[in-house]
Amino acid sequence: MTKPIQPTQTTAFYVQAILSFAVSLSSVVIALLYLPTAGWIRAFLGLGLLYVVTSTVTLCKVVRDRQEQSVVTNRVDQARLDKLLAQHDPFKVDA
Repeated sequence: MTKPIQPTQTTAFYVQAILSFAVSLSSVVIALLYLPTAGWIRAFLGLGLLYVVTSTVTLCKVVRDRQEQSVVTNRVDQARLDKLLAQHDPFKVDA
């Protein structure tokens, strides 16, 4: 039986993802600070940005949890199948 290939993340990919998030978030925050509108409009847009960021983090967690759950379910199903195949004797004659 072959093991499924587990995707690995390199340190460079991890750092690039963090830097990309930091640059995008800081650029939008700076744009909101220098936006030539009233303060309440900037606050509203800032609150919307905060909502987008928190909902994105929640979505990432949900997707990751669902993927981990499916991996565990697949492992349990594979273990059950392996047990059934190990117990099965095709040459056994029922009396």
